[in-house]
Amino acid sequence: MQLSGAEIVVACLKEQGVDTVFGYPGGAILNVYDALYKHRDEITHILTSHEQGAAHAADGYARSTGKVGVCLATSGPGATNLVTGIATAYMDSIPMVAITCNVTLPLLGKDSFQEIDITGITLPITKHNYIVKNVKDLAETIRKSFRIAQTGRPGPVLIDIPKDVTANKTEYKPVKIEPVVPDAESICRKEIETAISMIKKAKRPYVFVGGGAVLSYASEELRRFVSLIDAPVCDSLMGKGAFPGTDDRYTGMLGMHGTKTSNYGVSECDLLIVMGARFSDRVTGNAKKFAHHAKILQFDVDPAEMNKNIVITAGVTGDIKEALRLINENLEQQSHSDWMERVMSYKETYPMKYPPEGLTGPYIVEEIYRQTNGDAIVVTEVGQHQMWAAQYYKYTKPRTLITSGGLGTMGYGLGAALGAKTGNPQKTVVNIAGDGCLRMNMNEIATAARYHIPIIEVVMNNHVLGMVRQWQDLFYGQRYSATVLNDAVDFVKLAEAMGAEGIRVESREEFASAFEKAMKQNGPVLIDCQIDSDDKVWPMVAPGAAISEAFDASDLSEK
Repeated sequence: MQLSGAEIVVACLKEQGVDTVFGYPGGAILNVYDALYKHRDEITHILTSHEQGAAHAADGYARSTGKVGVCLATSGPGATNLVTGIATAYMDSIPMVAITCNVTLPLLGKDSFQEIDITGITLPITKHNYIVKNVKDLAETIRKSFRIAQTGRPGPVLIDIPKDVTANKTEYKPVKIEPVVPDAESICRKEIETAISMIKKAKRPYVFVGGGAVLSYASEELRRFVSLIDAPVCDSLMGKGAFPGTDDRYTGMLGMHGTKTSNYGVSECDLLIVMGARFSDRVTGNAKKFAHHAKILQFDVDPAEMNKNIVITAGVTGDIKEALRLINENLEQQSHSDWMERVMSYKETYPMKYPPEGLTGPYIVEEIYRQTNGDAIVVTEVGQHQMWAAQYYKYTKPRTLITSGGLGTMGYGLGAALGAKTGNPQKTVVNIAGDGCLRMNMNEIATAARYHIPIIEVVMNNHVLGMVRQWQDLFYGQRYSATVLNDAVDFVKLAEAMGAEGIRVESREEFASAFEKAMKQNGPVLIDCQIDSDDKVWPMVAPGAAISEAFDASDLSEK
């Protein structure tokens, strides 16, 4: 059948099983929006308040569902407004397809109105990108893009389509899309044998879980593996939920704001088994001193990650779920009772703790955990509140912490929460924000209100840029340069003006009551939590220090 380029875009989205897209229209993409209008009963379009919100929403949708997120934007500033969201997805290996439209072919390269070379701009932050100049190539390009976004190490793909290509017609033939299946056969059996040999020789093994374990759906195999090798487990920010945070073997996050138990244990182990983590500097601290007593065995689907940041002893390249399945089938039960007892003693000696009174970030997170029975999807912005959300909520399932890890994007959370709730309407979705982050994306409250999307926005309002202030307090002689937000902005009135409900709380009792009320609402609720500007995230590792040098408030007072 003969279809226009715009109709082919919609037909290909339907082929891929896309049910929701996020975007913002404009002149260059009008043909696509006209085609979407005709299929509005099959594909839901969420009009965000800003294109960056659309990219973050597609990202949150993808992280929480495991499907490919889709966002749309017009040419010029519409396309460039997607860039931060695309980069956020790229850094965390999130499958996303961004579709932009450009000026017509005769106007390309002439500095035409709202023309931009978006493929050139996004080249370093996409897994692949395309500009489609012939309508005959459009369907196959879209199909390739979805496959690239999902296979191997996932990531975002951008497709740019000149406006006249969306108007031109060509023959379209529907194709049945085959699901993406991990390639177990490509895993080297010799690498598996080496891994098993290293595990058998280890006396003090430790398992470090990263985002790759979440992306590969490896939770069940991971739990079996950990039990089989009898080892403690820590994780990265991106690895939350791949291994249950309620399990006795779990010792908390590793790195700059990791637990002392995890930091000390990894520094003392003789084999560190790394599941889909890229050794971020926020995890390793001083790389020369990281796990310096240990051999390192890394599992990763991307061979480029091997020996990139930390020199490893051996690696297994391939899908983590399939690699673990092979190891579990060929490894007998191990026992490390003395080592486990030693690490567990650290958990008793160095528990996570916070002041027993007053409204604080850790209390807020624990109360959210209590009221949601640990079954919410928690989205965060970036800063102190993000670390508290990672430390004090016990994630038992993958894809339940949605956060910007690699890029650290302030303003990410509200858009991502819209995407997560749209993809998981039956789940409670809570975005935990700081007041600094909310200022960057507060316009998406209007989007939530317009579509009656019942997300809960919890703002830890300390009237400062908390994480930056913490560094200024500890390392910059308390010179609070440009981090004080002591102005007249009223987030409750702001929420109400945009059509949401706003509640201000100043005590534990008020927060518990407000959150309970928010859980029952059929629309967005913002809870403005007044907390102290000098509350800090503990423990912490100073820049340039080894993770074994983690310290907290009690260590400072002793000095």
